[in-house]
Amino acid sequence: MSSAQEESGTYGAASGEEDQQPLRPTDLSELLKEGTKVSHEKAENTKFVKDFLKGRIKRELFKLATGALYYTYSALEEELDRNKENPAIAPLYFPQELHRAEALQKDVTYFYGEDWKDTIQCSEATQAYVDRIRHLGRHKPELLVAHAYTRYMGDLSGGQVLKKVAQRALHLPNTGEGIQFYMFDNVTNAQQFKQLYRARLNTLELNAKAKEDMVEEANKAFQFNMQVFEELDKIGTTIPDEAQDGGLPVHDGKGDIRKCPYYAAKDAASSGCPLHAALALTGRPEVKAALAAFAAAIAATIAWYLM
Repeated sequence: MSSAQEESGTYGAASGEEDQQPLRPTDLSELLKEGTKVSHEKAENTKFVKDFLKGRIKRELFKLATGALYYTYSALEEELDRNKENPAIAPLYFPQELHRAEALQKDVTYFYGEDWKDTIQCSEATQAYVDRIRHLGRHKPELLVAHAYTRYMGDLSGGQVLKKVAQRALHLPNTGEGIQFYMFDNVTNAQQFKQLYRARLNTLELNAKAKEDMVEEANKAFQFNMQVFEELDKIGTTIPDEAQDGGLPVHDGKGDIRKCPYYAAKDAASSGCPLHAALALTGRPEVKAALAAFAAAIAATIAWYLM
């Protein structure tokens, strides 16, 4: 059993304590939530994230993103390890449950092979993010909490949605190769663990100015991640499109339906092209409204991940 589980009975005690102590507007978890809403919205609307959610992720681009995550988490976790006795970090130090560098090393090995260290390199945007983390580790280690909070809470939330999208779109093995980053084997209940983490945040003895600095740093974390997304988008324009499945080419719903691979001439009069029918259905106002609601629900689900 992991350290957090031993301490709180598989996180149950911590969630109970949180229920007994209603959140206040001055609690750090609430300040972070409210203070990063605009950054959340901006991250949700980056092209990279939108395309990812739609399953439009190129394998080469996903590999580059995995490499960027490896460099980011390696820096973050090395600095957390080095500063684990810091009063602001100690209550939130869960290496067994949260640390991702080892999992990411498995992922880059899967994509690039055993000699991956000679193959991948830290990009400009990722290096800027890493440099900020290193600077904080040396000079303001308490602000590492802002980066750990935004990253790990997102990984336990929307990251689980992205795991399924990547596995399906890239035809990755169902045994988890290539997506170890998203798999938290030592977190048995993600929701309760997140409650524990937020409760611990609220126990940190920080004055108003320190809390303000924490929120500001969390917004910087979002900005660094968005810069990485933008960099990946630019690289993506240079990578040839890849087939997202191994089946027949899909009719785009335009032009002569007889060119559609799913069109059957003898049944054209009665059934027509399934894609045309689907497109016609999605044009109806009530269906559009339902799809918009579904898209909003997905965006809310991944909110913690986008940063």
